[in-house]
Formats: sequence, structure tokens, C-alpha cells
Amino acid sequence: MHATLPLFRKTDFPTLHRKQLETLQVNLGYLCNQRCVHCHVNAGPNRKEMMDRRTMDQVIAYLGASGAKILDITGGAPELNAYFPYLVRQGRKLGIHVIDRCNLTILDEPGYDDLGAFLAANHVEIIASLPCYLEENVDRQRGKGVFKRSIRVLRALNELGYGKEDPELILNLIYNPLGPALPPPQGTLEAEYKRELGNRYDVVFNRLYTLTNMPIERFGSLLLAKGQFKNYMTLLRNAHQENNAQHVMCRSLISVDWRGYVYDCDFNQMLGLPLHVSGKPRVHVSDLMDTDLAGNPIMVADHCYGCTAGQGSSCGGALV
Repeated sequence: MHATLPLFRKTDFPTLHRKQLETLQVNLGYLCNQRCVHCHVNAGPNRKEMMDRRTMDQVIAYLGASGAKILDITGGAPELNAYFPYLVRQGRKLGIHVIDRCNLTILDEPGYDDLGAFLAANHVEIIASLPCYLEENVDRQRGKGVFKRSIRVLRALNELGYGKEDPELILNLIYNPLGPALPPPQGTLEAEYKRELGNRYDVVFNRLYTLTNMPIERFGSLLLAKGQFKNYMTLLRNAHQENNAQHVMCRSLISVDWRGYVYDCDFNQMLGLPLHVSGKPRVHVSDLMDTDLAGNPIMVADHCYGCTAGQGSSCGGALV
């Protein structure tokens, strides 16, 4: 694995400061039943990192004290954490909107047959990765057979009511480019996805989010191995839109890793760039109970151009 952090440290990316916290994004571990080419987490079947119950209770305590309105659960495949249902239930008890960032195929694994019904019963929003509506492209990026399994799961979620008219059963999809390129316009691609998935597979969903591939971990290493890293960074820098920097997700989100340590975003988590709080080299979620992060400086580096290039990119898709 080629390290990309040393290539990011010297940066002229604009200074950013936090607004009021809205979203607590929690990574339950890097274990995953897939090993995708574009994965910025370097997740896979052999990863051992997993959040334990004690750390999860600290996260829940902070969630209740922080005033955050959204609990955004991610991984790896977060559903592989044995305490995933517990976290969902506790979040819902607090009146928090809960999001599950799902790779779809986990719902097709043995022993997870009832998970879709559990998510529906708890009104959990599902944000699912489906990088194309063509089988060949998806399998090339995510593994052989992933597309057919994903379609099977999407149909099952539709049968539960997801992606239709019920505002409490939201099903959104995520698109990532297949290589070192910026995503196409989100609205145009969403219309194509709805047409193709509807006509070909009778699948419906609510929204499509387009995300720019971040040049870190597995994808960054692949770029370096192919000699494409410098050109991709030039593409991102040249496509930087200053206005996007005012709307990037890190201004209203914090990311918590499987051990409970806190970062400005999921990408900084993967690079080991911790959230900055005066006097603390590394901040644990349990340290933040009485801390107002509004106005706090955000740790930036050259990879941040991935979020501000073109139409912008965030966990909620395009910024424009």
C-alpha cells in the first residue's frame, strides 16, 4: 500500500472553521464483506478493527449531549458490528435521524436476512453504494456478482417500502467514478439511474448522490501504482470552486473512529489527521461532552480539493 499523506501535508487549501454540529458520523469498524477498488477506508474481509460496546456507549452519551440531529453510521460494512442494532435503537430513542451507509450485499449475506426489516421498522435512512447501473462496471469496481446481488437487495428494500412515497423509508444511492475523473452532473445522472434501473430491473429509489473518489488509502495507492496520482491531483486543484468550501461536510460534521477518536471528516480519519482542540494532541469522543466546537479550525490538507472540485462532493453528494 502506497502512503499518500506525505504528498498532502504541504497545502494552500483555504482555511476552514466549524459551524454548529449537525451530524455525528460513526465508523463501527473496517471489516467488510467486499473489497472495492475505490474504497478510501481500505476496508475488507480481513480487517479486525471493530468498535466495542463501551466505546459505543460513549458515542451515544455524546450524541445525546451534543445537539446533533443526525447519526450517520458507516464502516466497512457497519452492519457486521454485533452492536449495530443497539446503536440504531439508542439513536432512535434520542429522536435522532439515523443513516446506515450500506453496501447492499451485506443484506444478502447468511444471517442478515432480517436486517432490512429491522431498518424499516426503525425508519433508518439507507444510503447505498451502486457505482453504475451497468453490471460490468459495478462488478469491475466491486467484485464479481456484486451487481446482481445488489439488485436483488434493492428489490427487497422496495418491497419493504423503501424508495417509494413513505418519507420515513428513504433509499438513496451513491455513484463513484470508475477511475480518476470527476463525477458527471448529479441531476442528469440521477435521471439516467432512475430510468435504467426502473426499466431494466423495476427498481426505484429517492435520490442519487455523486461522490468524487478521494486519492487516499486503496484508491490513492492505485493512482500512485499507475502513475496517475499527480495528474489526478492537478485535475482536482484546477477544478476547485471557492464557494464549495463554504458548504463542505466537515463544517457541520465530525467523524468518530472505531476506538472513539474524533476527526473533522471520514477522510481525515483515514489519514490519521485528528480534530484539533487546544491542548489535546488527539481527542476522544468522551473528551467532548462539554465542548462547543463551533468556530473550531478544521484540519485541511491537499486531499480536501477532492471535496471542492467541480460540483463539489460530500457524504450528501454534490454541493452545487
